[in-house]
Amino acid sequence: MAGRELTSLRSPRVKAARRLAKRTFRHRERRFLAEGPQAVREALRIPGGLTELFTTAEAENRHADLVQAAEAAGVPVLRVSGEVMAELAQTVTPQGLLAVCGFVDAPLATALAASPRLVTVLAHVRDPGNAGTVLRTADAAGSESVVFTDASVDPYNGKCVRASAGSLFHLPVVVGPRFDTLIPELKQAGLTVLAADGAGERTLDEAIDDGTLAKPTAWVFGNEAWGLPEEILRLVDDVVRVPIHGHAESLNLATAAAVCLYASARAQRA
Repeated sequence: MAGRELTSLRSPRVKAARRLAKRTFRHRERRFLAEGPQAVREALRIPGGLTELFTTAEAENRHADLVQAAEAAGVPVLRVSGEVMAELAQTVTPQGLLAVCGFVDAPLATALAASPRLVTVLAHVRDPGNAGTVLRTADAAGSESVVFTDASVDPYNGKCVRASAGSLFHLPVVVGPRFDTLIPELKQAGLTVLAADGAGERTLDEAIDDGTLAKPTAWVFGNEAWGLPEEILRLVDDVVRVPIHGHAESLNLATAAAVCLYASARAQRA
């Protein structure tokens, strides 16, 4: 079990972990923070996924199996005070376990080498909570990879990691490609590239009925407030809108993504 409790925010190990709250340091060190037992459990399944574990005494007792598994894997386990954990976790109610994890993203070529049938692309998505929720939804719907373009939020942002609920560790995540270079590679991999946008002339129902969604597909989802810019809409194969049958003005990003991805999953499995 962990040894002496660290109570100072000036501890070198604590200071090094706190720096990972900033994107610059995350990308320099290729490490990020993931809070909670679910994140620790998922990170342990990836070789080298968990590099350091901070725990409070209470959480160490409550999740003894995870602490023991981390130690068995040779991961340093550091016990910290509640005050230190509150600073590290940066949440209102810390869960008492905080993992320092190595980056898990994959090159685009690797993600496409397996000839995926369903890919999720986040273009200009800036809200980390929404991005993490779409990542979780994509995982649940069977998307074989998720791409965060260069204009989207960092998937290793703490809020994004929490919203993904462990899905960040489940499937290839590609980070940083430019959209204009990404689209030709998706098409070359045999994927039909569809943009989900409220201005689309075709509805999702039509895309289901004419067999479009039965094909290998890359869905592109845009910014929460203003959708996808015209220069992106010109590059995709088709623009599809989710039909609104009631009086709602629109659907939020995560809901629209769930509807589209599950429509593709059903069509591909029919």
